[in-house]
Amino acid sequence: MLAARLAEFSPDLVVSAGFMRILGREVLQENTVINTHPALLPAFPGAHAVRDALDYGVKVTGATVHFVDEGVDTGPVIEQAVVRVEEGDDVATLHERIKTVERRMLVDVVGRLARHGWTLNDRQVKLGGAPSRDVTEENR
Repeated sequence: MLAARLAEFSPDLVVSAGFMRILGREVLQENTVINTHPALLPAFPGAHAVRDALDYGVKVTGATVHFVDEGVDTGPVIEQAVVRVEEGDDVATLHERIKTVERRMLVDVVGRLARHGWTLNDRQVKLGGAPSRDVTEENR
């Protein structure tokens, strides 16, 4: 059903930010799909990335924008931004900071994809244009 709806619009890019569902093969074969993830993939894939990062004791985590493939958070990485884990962080506080960075990065990446395009060679993504200075946590 989703594939048929998307076909009506023939989009150049599908942004599934936070969609939290596995997209079917038909959707992925017919569309270029990107997604965000609240961790520095390939570390901490899946629905509990922020909790998993805290439980593991990492000092930094972050956000990833990636192409979607048939796996769970396994597509080629387009862009990443680092977020420091602060003393006293819990899942809610860390996730809020990650979401702030993630949203800025997604807007930046979609703009760069639309304006400058990209190349994909195996898993290596080369994104056109320069990243915005506002993407990183330090520039909040």
